[in-house]
Amino acid sequence: MSRFRVIPRPQTKLTRHQMYDIVQAPVITEKATNISEHNQVIFRVALNATKWEVKAAVEGLFGVKVKAVNTIRVRGKIKRFRGRLGRRGDYKKAVVTLVEAQRIDLTTGI
Repeated sequence: MSRFRVIPRPQTKLTRHQMYDIVQAPVITEKATNISEHNQVIFRVALNATKWEVKAAVEGLFGVKVKAVNTIRVRGKIKRFRGRLGRRGDYKKAVVTLVEAQRIDLTTGI
């Protein structure tokens, strides 16, 4: 018997509008470009999105098979603007690992 509790995957289908709400934008940085050589793509996703929802959204929007999803919650920085303190908003990134021989070309539109 396993020590870990298995959480069942939700069986709800996402609409196309919900997929666009979950996957907000690709992250185009030097690190994201280097990681793309290992069949991985980085997306900025909604703060309340789960790994299963991100996987379903990427598979639905781009027509690829997703192997794994890792998420990172990035806390907003405190910045100064015209002498006043302000805070950038929090956001969530998702590192999506694709199955071998699958590619997402981010330079073209969806």
